[in-house]
Parts: sequence; C-alpha cells; structure tokens
Amino acid sequence: MLEGMRRASQNWLGKTIIGVLFGFLILSFAVWGIGDIFRGFGVNTVAKVGAVEITAEAYRAAYQTQLQNWQRESRRAITNDQARAAGLDRLVLSRLISEAALDQRARKLGLAMAERDIAQVLVTDPAFTGPTGKFDRQRFNDALREAGYASEQRFVQEQRQTYLRRELALSIAGDAPVPKALLEAAHRYGAETRSVEFVTLPESFAGEAPAATEEALNAFFEARKPAFRAPEYRRIVTLAVTPSSVADPSKVSDADAQQVYDQSKAQRFTSAERREVQQIVFPSEAEANAASQKLKDGATFQAIAAERGLSDKDIELGTLVRTAFADPAIGQAAFSTQEGAVSEPVKSQFGVALVRVAKVEPQTARPFAEVAPAIKQEIAERRGRDEVQKLRDMIEDARTSGKPLVEAAKAAGLEATSIGAVDMNGRDKNGAEVANLPEREQLLRAVFASDIGVDNDVLTTRDNGYVWFEVAGVDPARDRTLDEVRDRVTASWRSEEVSRVLQEKSTELVKRVEGGESVEDVAKSIGLTAQVAADVKRTGSQSLPPSAVARVFAVAVGAAGSVSDGSGRIVFKVLDANVPPYDEDNEALKALAPRLREAMTEDILAQYIARVQDELGVTINEPAVRAAVGGGETN
Repeated sequence: MLEGMRRASQNWLGKTIIGVLFGFLILSFAVWGIGDIFRGFGVNTVAKVGAVEITAEAYRAAYQTQLQNWQRESRRAITNDQARAAGLDRLVLSRLISEAALDQRARKLGLAMAERDIAQVLVTDPAFTGPTGKFDRQRFNDALREAGYASEQRFVQEQRQTYLRRELALSIAGDAPVPKALLEAAHRYGAETRSVEFVTLPESFAGEAPAATEEALNAFFEARKPAFRAPEYRRIVTLAVTPSSVADPSKVSDADAQQVYDQSKAQRFTSAERREVQQIVFPSEAEANAASQKLKDGATFQAIAAERGLSDKDIELGTLVRTAFADPAIGQAAFSTQEGAVSEPVKSQFGVALVRVAKVEPQTARPFAEVAPAIKQEIAERRGRDEVQKLRDMIEDARTSGKPLVEAAKAAGLEATSIGAVDMNGRDKNGAEVANLPEREQLLRAVFASDIGVDNDVLTTRDNGYVWFEVAGVDPARDRTLDEVRDRVTASWRSEEVSRVLQEKSTELVKRVEGGESVEDVAKSIGLTAQVAADVKRTGSQSLPPSAVARVFAVAVGAAGSVSDGSGRIVFKVLDANVPPYDEDNEALKALAPRLREAMTEDILAQYIARVQDELGVTINEPAVRAAVGGGETN
C-alpha cells in the first residue's frame, strides 16, 4: 500500500487525492479523538517507566545488537528461540528500563554534560584512537556503523546519557571498601582444592533405546514445542554497489600499473636487507679488546661465548632489519660488518659488545609481473569510486521516482538479488547460512528493524560503497508441526531416553557408594575403570568437565553424587578438601579485591535502581514485548 501511495503521489492528480485523504484523516482525529492509541500503552510501546516510554523499535534494535554480540563472543550462531530461552529478551528489557529510570533521576537532580566535555571524552577514548595515537575519524565512523547507529548525533546523545548514569552510579556506590570477611570467604571459595574418585558411564551403558511410539513422540513434541518453533523469516531484495564490485582490472593498462609500481616500488614491494646477528657483551672495554684479539688469532665466536658461560641461544639477536635493533650502535655495527665477520668492540647501552654477522639476506624487490594483478585491482577500485557515486545517484533517482529496487537496479544496468527467506541470524529455512549478504550484520539488523513497504535508508559499506534493501515479505514466527521436525524430535526423544536410563543406573551406583563400597569396586563390578582427580577447583579440572566440577562442590566431603557429562554420566565421591591459609599479601587476593568492589557496587546500584523504579512506576506491555522479538502473541 505504501509503495502504491508513493507512486500515486508522483503526478498532480495523485497528490490531490492523497491530500484530500489525509485531510479527512486529520479532521476525523480532531473530531473523534484518537481513541485508545495513547491511553495507557501506545501501539508501539513495550514498557513505560515514569513519564518515559520504551518503543518497540528501540527494544528490537537493542535486542538485535545484544544477540549479535553474543554470537560474536561465542563464535556460533544463536537462534532467536535459543536467545529468548536463555532470557536475552528479559535481560535487554531490564537494561532499558534501568537506563530510563536513571536518566529521569539524573534529570531530576539537574545533572548535565556540556558539548565540549562530551566531545573531549570521545576524542580521548582509546577505542577511537588511530595508529598515530590521536583521534581517528575513520575508526570512529567504522565503530558507529558496526554498532548500528544511524547518525553521529544519536551516538553522542546516548554517550552523554551513559556518562551521566555513570556519574550518578559513582556518587551512590563508588569506591565502597571491601570487608575483610568477604575477602576471606572469597579466598576459601577460590582456593579450595578437592580430590575426587570417579567413574564415567558411557552412553552405551544405557543399552539400546526402544523405538518411540507415535503417542510418546507426540506427547514429547507437545511438551517441548517452543524448542522446535520456526523463527521469523523475511523475504528481501538487496543491491550492493561497492568499488570492488564495479572495478574492472582488465580495463587498466600495463603502463598505468607500471607507473604505480615504479612510484611505490621501494615502499611497498621491496623487502629491506636483513642480517642474522650474534652478540657478546663485556663489562669492560679491556675484556672486549682481549676477546677481539683472540678472534683475530683464530678463536671462534662460539668459543669466546663458551668461556663466558654463554650458550648459542644466549648470543643470538635474531634476523633483523637495520631499524629493528634496540640499540642503534649495535645496528650500525651489524650493517657495517661483512657476512661471517666480527666487528671491533662497540660501546652499547649495556656494555662493550662484539657483534658477529652470521648471515646477510640482501634487499629484494618483488617483480612487476608478480604484483601487477593486485596493482590493477587497486587502480580499478580507485577509479570505481567515481563510478559508485554515479550509480548511487542513478539508483536513488529511480527510487525517488517510485520504482522498486529491482527496477531501480535495472535502470542503472545492475541486477538486484532476491533472497527467499532469511532469519535474523542470517540462516534460511533449512538452517543453512545465507551466502553473499553484503555488510551482513548491519544489513540483518536493518532488515529486521524495517517492514514491508518501508522506504529504507541506504547502508554504507566499509570500502565506501552502498547497500540498498527492501523487505518483500514476512513469515511470522510460528509453531511447527510434528511432521515438519519429526527427525529432530525423534533424535531428541532418544537422547532424553538414554539420559533417563543413565540417571537411573547412576542413582543405583551412588547408593552403593554411599553404602560403603568404593568407587573403584563399583566400577570393576560393571566392567569400567575408576579414576582419581586431585586437582579439582571451582575454576576447573584437567580430568572433569565443568558440569561435574560444579556438582563436586555442591556436596560435602565424603559424599557421593552423579552428574551428566554431555553424552554419558559421571559417578563420583569427594575424598578430601584442602584450603591454604589466608594471606593478605597474596597477589591473587589483591587482584580479586577490585572485582569484589565492582560486584558490591553493582549490588548497591541495583538496589538503588529498584527503589527509583518503584517510585516512578514501571508498566510492561507483554504482548508488545513478545511481538517485538518474534515471541508471538498470546490470548
């Protein structure tokens, strides 16, 4: 509908009709009011904190950003259902509510930050510092684009709010002292080491699981239907125009490439001379002169080193270019001495040294034929930047005239790409990663913040190109049928059945251990071998998985237990525990104190935020929350 309205508005008749239509709409609002839209919750509001409304768009954008951060940190794809099952939606909403509460309290207290102050903070932020050690505008722009900020003004405003919240937090809970009792408790918690005897029951110990009946499989599926839910998919059309995509190296002549090669040969294509250098440092000039005379009389450099108790490794400086030497005097001597020869005594920063040049690697230049393709590509991309701007103007003119992206691309002699289905993690309906998504993370974030018929802003790429997109269709998140996911459901049912049998058998073995049998005897009775882990700390163990470590510290010394290790099950008994004496000068404890202080600060601040929220009042629009992140509606 929006696309049709845009097309209709391109002529005088269409403009007149649309003008009349909107006139009636405005008049109806004036006469009848706008009803329930602004009573209580707006249709686009997920929560209200005091006088501040948190919009669905802001919530969805924050959720998408946090989900992508999780994916980068875990280096794996995380589905929307998995994220919501882990509580990401509530975590993000809680953060936005807390920020809204703090922002209102900061305004009430009259806290403010001048433009020059926020500018100074950003200019000196290490995250935006370039190789020169100064503020790097390009790095700043890249960071904003990666974070999904549409404008610099929005980022600056959010940073101002962040700094004001930080100042408020520091005034409430900053620099709180850490009680000694807390340090002692933390020491006991982190330093305790337990010895454990255990046996691992493999998956095969459960025996062959029987085939699931249709009734059992259906009941299993119904009880876990959210785990098999289909995420929201979107059909999109994309078009990317970048210097590399329009570059045509075949149009770059050899002469042009040769000219670039000649101009930059020394800086880009030439490797500086390197020398493999050995060095012996003497405490006095007299000793160095005496060693130098021995070398002239026929002694070897290694023999002189051995006299001073030095090995070959001790005298090696490595293979270095002239500028890589820490002491310029040594570098000068190394590059003034022939291969295989030893320099005269050199006064260095650490004493008087003799320098031997073991090997010389002469300066080399890569031939033109080897680097010509790369140079031509570089020239083509540089020329392509002007072409990119021309294409951008053509595409934007076509879109302004009402043409959809496919037609706008054709008008510029290009072809848009249609993608039948993609979820917010960039996967298709088969779970495979959709290939060739330009500016992948930025594009997905924008796609799922948009809707059908929306005239989207063009996205910029890292190499100064552009990406256009349109949302052609939306397949809402939905519950799948059993037939659609029968194989996955069957595999999950079988896995849980094996786990259930293993748990029952491990419970019987634990009872035997608690009855007085050793883990070793129990293991032998079932044809397995027991092991002992004497290094079990809460931070981990070489022999036990994290799940088992956590369970080991959940029982008393002398007690037995069992835990899943992912595929099988572990039966164990805690033999003993050891806690070293508390030492205030321990470096680990000194390093721990700031982290404990931070945790205390967060706890105090959380209590303060909870009090502020109570005073302001917080209301959550649950249906809007679920709809914003693809959780569906409930009746």
